[in-house]
Amino acid sequence: MTTEPQAAYTICRNITRARAKNFYYAFRTLPSRQRRAIYAAYAFCRRCDDIADGEDTVEDKRAALRDTRARLRGEVGAPPDPVFEALRHAIATFSIPVSLFEEVVDGVEMDLVKIRYDTFEELRKYCSGVASSVGLIGIEVLGYRDEAAKGYAVDLGIAMQLTNILRDVKEDAERGRIYIPLGELAAFGYTQQQLMDGTVNEQFKDLMRFQTARARRYFDSGSRLMPLLGLRARACPEVLTGIYSALLTSIERSGYDVFQRRIGLSTRRKLFIMAKTWAASLISKNAPGRA
Repeated sequence: MTTEPQAAYTICRNITRARAKNFYYAFRTLPSRQRRAIYAAYAFCRRCDDIADGEDTVEDKRAALRDTRARLRGEVGAPPDPVFEALRHAIATFSIPVSLFEEVVDGVEMDLVKIRYDTFEELRKYCSGVASSVGLIGIEVLGYRDEAAKGYAVDLGIAMQLTNILRDVKEDAERGRIYIPLGELAAFGYTQQQLMDGTVNEQFKDLMRFQTARARRYFDSGSRLMPLLGLRARACPEVLTGIYSALLTSIERSGYDVFQRRIGLSTRRKLFIMAKTWAASLISKNAPGRA
C-alpha cells in the first residue's frame, strides 16, 4: 500500500465541504479512514458533473471525459492531480472496482447528448449511471454483509437522483433538459412547453405527486440496505435518506411549485437530521447484545 496522500485527501475534503450541500453532513458521520475515501469519490463525481455542466463545447467535454477515463486507468502521463491521487489511494485501500467510476463517467456523458427521456426505463438507466454507481462505490467503502446490499444501494441511488430531478426541474429546463419522462407528462395532460414556462396547474401537481410517490418507493427499498451495513457505517446512508426524504416533503409542502424558488433544507435542519441519526446509530451500537 502506498503512503496515504494526506494533502490530496485534504483537497478532496475541501471540495466536498464547499460543493456537497447535502452529502457533507452525512459523510461527517463516518470514521476518518472511510470518510477520506468518500471525499475522494465525491470530488471525482463533482469533477465529472462540472465537465458536463460547463460552458465548453460538446466535443471539448467529450475530450475531458476521455481524459478522465484515461486517468482512472492510469493511462495518462499528465501533471499530477490531487483528486486522482486521493482516488487511486482510496480505490487501492478499499478494493473498489474502477468500473464503477467508469459507469459514473458513462452516466454523465449521457447529459451531453440526451436531453429528453421518453420512458421511466430510460430515466432509470440514467439514474443508475450517475447515482446508483455512486451508491455501489459507497458500500465498498462502508462494507456490507450480503450481496443483496448492492441491489438496495442501487435503489437508494435512484431515489436520491429522482429527488434531485424534482427539485431541479427549473434549473434543468433552463439548460434545455427535461428528465421527467415525456410519456408521463402526456399521461397527465401536461406539456413540455408548460414545463419550460414554469406553469403550475393541477395537471402539474398530479404529475409531481406521482413522481414523489415513486421516489418514496425507491427510498423504501433502499432502506433495506441499512441492516446489511455495520452499525457505525449505517449512519451515513441513513442521514442521506433523512435529508432527501425531508427534501421530498418540502417539495410536497410547497404545493409542488419548484419554479418560484429552489426547494432546499436549511443548514440547521440538515444538522438536526445528522445529529438525530448519528445519535440513534451510537445508541444502537452500545445497546446490550448488539455487535
